[in-house]
Amino acid sequence: MAGSLGRICKGLKRLGSLIHPSASVSVRATFARTMLQGLPSSFFLKPRDFSLPNSSWGSEMMRLYKHYNSQCEVEMEGGETREGPWQRLPSYNRFLKYAPGGVYLSKIIQSKARLFTRNCRDPGATFEYALYFNSEEQKCVGIFQAGHLLEGPPGHVHGGAIATMIDTVTGAHATILSGPVVTANLNINYRRPIPLGSTVLIESSLDKKEGKKIFITCKVTSSDGSKVHTDTTALFVSIGVSHLLLGS
Repeated sequence: MAGSLGRICKGLKRLGSLIHPSASVSVRATFARTMLQGLPSSFFLKPRDFSLPNSSWGSEMMRLYKHYNSQCEVEMEGGETREGPWQRLPSYNRFLKYAPGGVYLSKIIQSKARLFTRNCRDPGATFEYALYFNSEEQKCVGIFQAGHLLEGPPGHVHGGAIATMIDTVTGAHATILSGPVVTANLNINYRRPIPLGSTVLIESSLDKKEGKKIFITCKVTSSDGSKVHTDTTALFVSIGVSHLLLGS
């Protein structure tokens, strides 16, 4: 993305050199402004964290967000702070270059790429979540609020959407532990449906590691932990970055 913008700026500079040297500063400024306005807005996008609070977040979502955020930093005596046991994991839009199979993506498409769970611009309509990782306990937690577009059974979240969030949390967990991974197996027991609009906790724990294999257990509960919605065992396999770029 930066390279593309650099090439564009060089091109603008060359075009600017065509303006007569005697042209006033205001003329040159107007030329540059006009050229920049003609560029796609996507070239100026900066990574945006989609896991920050917005107007759609309910009281339980905010409560849990504040609860885990408060454990990311611990206040010491004298007012100083140090890192706490939990770390919040930002959820940015993605910048891609290649699709699997080596298919080249244009720079404009790259800048618009998003995680599947972040593909809706309407706050609260689909997946609202925040992820946290605890390196001491080797645990990952997701706070998930399900939007109305995720409906499956009337008034409740689609099972596939639940599986997506489980895969998101456990996959993030495995990636932190071993670098790039792919999902090899996801075995989900659905215990209780999740009402649309409700907030649930997705808790992921490391079971064991065997070579390139990472075994993880996960459960989805109500925000207060009193109800179990699903329990899951997951297997991830670590892969090289080349596998992601070349799709081999």
